[in-house]
Amino acid sequence: MQHAWADEYRSNTIDEYVFTNEKQRELVTHWIKQGSIPHCLFSGGSGTGKTTLAKLLIKELKIDEYDVLESNGSKEARKVEWIDALINFCSTMPFGDFKVVLIDEADYMNIHSVQPALRNLMEDYSRTVRFILTCNFPNKIMPAIHSRCEQGRLHIEKLDKNEFTARVATVLVTENVEFDLDTLDFFVESKYPDLRKCLHMAQANSTTGKLVIPVGLNEDGKDWMLDAIPLFKSGNFNEARKIMCSQATPEDMDGMFTWMYNNLDLWSDTPEGQDKAIIIIRNAIVNAALVADQEINLSAAFAELAQI
Repeated sequence: MQHAWADEYRSNTIDEYVFTNEKQRELVTHWIKQGSIPHCLFSGGSGTGKTTLAKLLIKELKIDEYDVLESNGSKEARKVEWIDALINFCSTMPFGDFKVVLIDEADYMNIHSVQPALRNLMEDYSRTVRFILTCNFPNKIMPAIHSRCEQGRLHIEKLDKNEFTARVATVLVTENVEFDLDTLDFFVESKYPDLRKCLHMAQANSTTGKLVIPVGLNEDGKDWMLDAIPLFKSGNFNEARKIMCSQATPEDMDGMFTWMYNNLDLWSDTPEGQDKAIIIIRNAIVNAALVADQEINLSAAFAELAQI
């Protein structure tokens, strides 16, 4: 049975993990050497390695499997009823030195019920339980939880786009997949900086042994974004804007602005032009809270980007 590339090529040790910050490497290495961790909060964009780092820490610290509870803040851990199961887990003695609660997408936990309860548990069971939280948007996590994770708060930066491209290319070469640089660039522009999604899409579109640009829906059901990228790159901003604005749903908006920011080279190839693009994107995010029609706001942002 063929394994998913994103899992197959996931780092298996801390030495294999790609840190974008040397101080973070030193801190994590120190935790492993001393055999303990503080409460941790790992933030950063999708696919940047937050969960991988959390699981590597658990593995390197040799935490007994019965001492680990994994939950998802956008699913079961979003509901206040989940707290009862968490209390049961925390209140029993660990098999080893301490237990670990890993909560992915912690920024989706209810800030009015679940997060306050979690704050108290982090305090009450601090001697026998460590919490590792991962999130995309740390501002959605209450300050009291940030405070309890003060010594273990790491922001995982995205990979440099060249290194990102090189990692995808390495997987393709290892898997004996034929590809050309233009096609590879298409996949990178589509999914950067989310390496996991990029590998998923590349695997799905290389079943013949050659990497091909997808026809029809991608794994998110959003072929419209893929259709728009070549138009942006060729300078046909009007058509690309129409595609993006007519297809994007309100739920897509946060991700759309992040995508704009992660692909600054689509708007300008100069530092000055990219600085202007950042300001335009920032203003669009601010205006999103003020404008009733989000399609108009998004369309205006693309129109301004086209003028750089």
